[in-house]
Amino acid sequence: MTHVDRRAVLGAGAGVTLAALTGCVPRGPADRAATAGGPGSATVVAPGTAGPPAVTLQRNGAARLIGDGSTSDTGPQPRQPTASRLTPGQAPPQFVVCSWDGAGETDSQLFSHFREVAQELSASMTFFLSGLYTLPERKRDLYHPPQHPVGASAIGFLPDRHVRSTIEQVSQAWLEGHEIGTHFNGHFCGPGGVGRWSPDDWDSEIDQAVSFVKNWRTNTGFTDLPAMPFDYDKELIGSRTPCLEGQANLLRASRVKTWRYDSSGTGQQVWPTRFPSGLWNIPMQAIPFPGHSFEVISMDYNMMYNQSKTPNGDPAARPTWQAQTHDAYLAGFRRAYQGNRAPFIIGNHFERWNGGIYMKAVEAAIREMAAHPDVQFVSFHQLVDWLEAQAPAVLSTLQALNVGQPPRGGWR
Repeated sequence: MTHVDRRAVLGAGAGVTLAALTGCVPRGPADRAATAGGPGSATVVAPGTAGPPAVTLQRNGAARLIGDGSTSDTGPQPRQPTASRLTPGQAPPQFVVCSWDGAGETDSQLFSHFREVAQELSASMTFFLSGLYTLPERKRDLYHPPQHPVGASAIGFLPDRHVRSTIEQVSQAWLEGHEIGTHFNGHFCGPGGVGRWSPDDWDSEIDQAVSFVKNWRTNTGFTDLPAMPFDYDKELIGSRTPCLEGQANLLRASRVKTWRYDSSGTGQQVWPTRFPSGLWNIPMQAIPFPGHSFEVISMDYNMMYNQSKTPNGDPAARPTWQAQTHDAYLAGFRRAYQGNRAPFIIGNHFERWNGGIYMKAVEAAIREMAAHPDVQFVSFHQLVDWLEAQAPAVLSTLQALNVGQPPRGGWR
């Protein structure tokens, strides 16, 4: 397995220590062979209830093809809720955002599996696509990473069959109402990584990530797949940086000025606010970590690092780690649900670290969350639509609530 680098421990405000790291494990060719890979009035379907049927790609029949035909404009995205304003005294929904960094489909089939879970729960999710996952390894020299040699990458390129599967999964996901964001390309972390990139470097990285998606047909030579059913220039409105590094200069990049949010930071379980630029700041959150005096970032990598520091930890300890991860997610959820109702942000990877315990833990946790009234699983796109639909005074009131703090006297 790939070595897990130690990265800086991040703080999340006075009195809180995050003894967790914020990033991904670089995945190389050897690892690929051994590891996995509405708002408003909308309601959540309880676990076990039949969700919406699978959507096919027939929509492309009336599409306006873009460029080489890799992407297309098929009109408004299906299955998007209408954001409505809260009425006086109305409690906000408990939003849960499940987001996935990298979002590639490998032999583990975790991408397709969690699409099925989302259908069962009538949930929308955000998939932060790594642009390189649509670029075959034989074409790696098309990638010019900032401050690194041509064709370099800290994550492995996918073989053709996985590139094909990723293109199919991304297309189906969008048609099912999920958001396609970006996790950029080469995933360079730590010393010499994205933390030292300039705004121009970020613009180059974004341009390439978008280009790989918009030109997968030319780059792969695949002629038997339908075009992706969206215009990525319009679809892309937000991101998460590798290892949650480099956000300051990312926000200064020209490309980002047209976006609506970023989820590359760390913070607490409070209602989102805007950066001075106007983008919504929706960070990963510090949540209770059962058995510890510190809190942990709500991401599988951070759980794993605090438990084993390696994706191949002691098998005998894995049941304990799985239960701890599951309980951490639910502790964070309950603190918001019973308190300030701040959106609960989950960030994970399609990986089978420590035997897949983090995938099992998050799935079990979100199924339990779905059984609660007023819970809505939304994408970041849908969340910012809802935030922007609220009366400014109501939103200010929500933003003034501290972690776990319900309004004095109740919501009414």
